[in-house]
Amino acid sequence: MRRDSCRIVFCVVAVLVAAIPGYTQKELAKSPKMMSAKTVYFEDRTGADAVAAATVAQLKKWGRFQVVKDKREADLIFMLSADPYKGGYIVLASGGTGTMDENGNVKEDRVPNYNVQAPVRDSYLSVIEPKNGQLLWSDSHVWGGVLTGANSAGARLVKKLEKEMGK
Repeated sequence: MRRDSCRIVFCVVAVLVAAIPGYTQKELAKSPKMMSAKTVYFEDRTGADAVAAATVAQLKKWGRFQVVKDKREADLIFMLSADPYKGGYIVLASGGTGTMDENGNVKEDRVPNYNVQAPVRDSYLSVIEPKNGQLLWSDSHVWGGVLTGANSAGARLVKKLEKEMGK
């Protein structure tokens, strides 16, 4: 009997812990800064023009924000990248390894570390407060494919944000 009680408690705790990150993301999407914003600047760091174009098209289709061409006019920055906003592991063309910060600056490791497995290629949409660089919301999506559409990752992330913010 005691063993069954422990299993039930463990399952309940596991479900609650798994549910917390999703709840937090939804709350972040409804923050006052996000809800009051009218203009956004879109920054593409993927290097994939088709993915960026599909993302901007979805932003315009949503109609919640006006996309501006100057960062200084934007209430928010929407950054689409192949790495998380706060840096990521990279392999350099020279064969070395390193990390990249949120400004795109690369710091090469003194001793290359080739034991880190490359992650599944994801795209990340980060919503950033332009005045202080604070990350307001972020999520990732696997970089397309036959079933999801090769260039749809950014557009799918915009749809997810739209759903979390409400129309």
